[in-house]
Amino acid sequence: MGDEQELELSLEQVEDFEFRIRFDGTAIRDLVTDESPPQGHDAGPNPARLLLAATANCLAASLLFALRKFRNTPAPLHAKARGRIARNAHGRWRVAGMEVDLQLADSAASLQNLDRVLAQFEDFCIVTESVRAGIPVAVRVRDGSGNEVHTTTPDDGD
Repeated sequence: MGDEQELELSLEQVEDFEFRIRFDGTAIRDLVTDESPPQGHDAGPNPARLLLAATANCLAASLLFALRKFRNTPAPLHAKARGRIARNAHGRWRVAGMEVDLQLADSAASLQNLDRVLAQFEDFCIVTESVRAGIPVAVRVRDGSGNEVHTTTPDDGD
């Protein structure tokens, strides 16, 4: 594998703020996006929701990768993500922050090298580490008992 990968997609306006996204060169089904009323009709997620979903998905996949790297076979993970939309200094709407809670089904004690897993999994996440350059992203991981086993605040991100 080279040092770079290229991703390509096509966007086509369907109606008003509704768009169809085609993931060129793949077998991935098209995705419809739309804005919420009054601009759109909620026919699909809007770009801010997609960004939030991509961030949460990437973090969950990165945590799974790191757990498996240390020979763990974790039960299914769950994630809950919240985004905050606020106006910037120029009065424009921006994604002002995100919080992602990752839920392990297993107890912390049953996972091998969990301290090492938690120290490195966020660094594997392409989306979060890219987004952090402009959007604060907080991350929490809880084990199967609900105990918080990892927290990263936006100040910890780098």
